[in-house]
Amino acid sequence: MDVGALRAITPGTAHRIHLNNAGAALLSQPTLDAMTDHLRLEAEIGGYEAEAAAQEAIDATYEAVAELVGGASSEVALFDNATHAWNAAFYSIPFETGDRILTGRAEYGSNILAYFHMAQRRGAEVVVVPNDEHGQLDTKALANMIDEHTKLIGVSHVPTAGGLINPAAEIGKIARDAGVLYLLDATQSVGQFPVDAERLGADMITGTGRKFIRGPRGSGFLWVRESGLDRLDPFVAEIRSATWDGDRGFTWMPGARRFETWENSYVTILGLGAAVRQALDLGLEEIGRRTAVLGEQLRAGLHELPGVTTHDLGRHRCAIVTAAVDGLTADRAADLLATENINVSTTVPEHNQFDTEDRGIHPLIRLSPHYYNTEAELDRTIAAFAGLPRG
Repeated sequence: MDVGALRAITPGTAHRIHLNNAGAALLSQPTLDAMTDHLRLEAEIGGYEAEAAAQEAIDATYEAVAELVGGASSEVALFDNATHAWNAAFYSIPFETGDRILTGRAEYGSNILAYFHMAQRRGAEVVVVPNDEHGQLDTKALANMIDEHTKLIGVSHVPTAGGLINPAAEIGKIARDAGVLYLLDATQSVGQFPVDAERLGADMITGTGRKFIRGPRGSGFLWVRESGLDRLDPFVAEIRSATWDGDRGFTWMPGARRFETWENSYVTILGLGAAVRQALDLGLEEIGRRTAVLGEQLRAGLHELPGVTTHDLGRHRCAIVTAAVDGLTADRAADLLATENINVSTTVPEHNQFDTEDRGIHPLIRLSPHYYNTEAELDRTIAAFAGLPRG
């Protein structure tokens, strides 16, 4: 991987150290060009006309996302964010009173609120699977907790607040053996390392463009296994998702397009397509190797500093690193690092409800390098942490 060349087409690397890729990564010039070219075309010839002119490239975005997760383009639906994509899947599951939703302590906050919502609306039961000795979802406990009332296993592949990688493939095997729907939130994993739907055994996978894929904000996707469609009942019917039957009914569109809505930002879709294609061309295996090395370098360097504690769980860990500094709040540390042109983020207790119940460590400083970051940037960041004022 030619990091220098990749940085040369990433304008943001010229003036700051961007370690907030778990929030929103820096766009590359090809992605910027795809978006600005289409926006200019809309201005010159009209939005509908620009869409028609770009149809081949729009179709290529579906194909690229499908390749990214190892599925077919007919199994892909595009959305304006990952939460809407996840909601489209979750709220299409026909829950009934007594149905059980099994999830882990690393589950994302919005997903948890949706589980609570379904418990209130339909009388579903939310069951939290404990962690194992490594701090990841305990697959043995999961297998023992499944019963005839289990309707869904919903898991975040990588949490928003730590370097943990949940054992998604093991979870998928358990789900398949039990005949239970499996919804995998890959928002923090897709683009960071390979996410293969067949290997992971998921029925539904959701992701965002703005994080490790390096796409624009306002982009997301849902992948739905073709064989799982008959177990879902889309909760919105409109002219994109369904076709009038000529009488007083309708038929769903084939494949995953039945979960979409008609209006889209094709500027954003084309930006997503360009970013996904760049990731595929670089190779997700190669990206995964580099991001893991950078994450471990940063984690190890921070761990060695007096008064700095890292808090990442898991047998296998990724490029997301969380830390606390004695005598300094996470927000204050992030602000001080920003004065040195180092971009980081912080975790929020309300976005990590089950982990907060378990460990009570949030808020934390969250750092998330990507393949275009350099080892020298990480050394500078570690030195900046060492120099943070205390008290």
